[in-house]
Amino acid sequence: MDIAALSAQDFSVLANLFLFRSAGEQTARLALSDESCTCECFERGETIYTPGGFRRSLGVLLSGSVQVSKGELIVSVLQRGDAFGAAALFNGCADYVTTLTARAPCRAVFFPQDLVQRLIQSDAAVSLGYIAYLSGRIHFLNGKIEGLIAGTAEQKLKQYLLRSMDENGCVRASATEMAKRLNLGRASLYRAFEALEAQAAIRRDGKVITVLDTEKLHEEKSL
Repeated sequence: MDIAALSAQDFSVLANLFLFRSAGEQTARLALSDESCTCECFERGETIYTPGGFRRSLGVLLSGSVQVSKGELIVSVLQRGDAFGAAALFNGCADYVTTLTARAPCRAVFFPQDLVQRLIQSDAAVSLGYIAYLSGRIHFLNGKIEGLIAGTAEQKLKQYLLRSMDENGCVRASATEMAKRLNLGRASLYRAFEALEAQAAIRRDGKVITVLDTEKLHEEKSL
């Protein structure tokens, strides 16, 4: 890939990728200059990965946003700097695990499996960064599983808010998105919202939910 075609902001995003964060900018430049590394554009609504159509590459989103779904369930929404495609690497599975769809015009850089393997073998910092990323993904997916099997709508919502809130205690998502992510009907979700508001555990303001008391969200979590 012609690294000169990247803006300073794009390079900053890529240099901060888990593969290069500890390895340094020089390693990032070498990887991005490799002829197998590509930068590609996608239109809104275009599928990037599907269970039957994917590439064995690690992708990094430079612009736009991408919806990650499993059937009718929206798993997450990727933004600038987020990585995807790790589940396609280093295994013989014929199908990819999710569908990735551009929610807006997107640009993404792709690091093919062979390039990632060479980076891991040549630099211990890259290897440790990749292991740390995979460990984080395991933690994230465990949280998703807990949310799906939590039991009541209120318990599902509590766990979702605990794992999704930002440093300010806020979660930004529409009721439609949250209902799909939690596999709940909208009526059940609204009842759960009302119950937590009545407990003064959360406050809703449009698409923004502010957690007021995390202890109340932790209550009965093990049930």
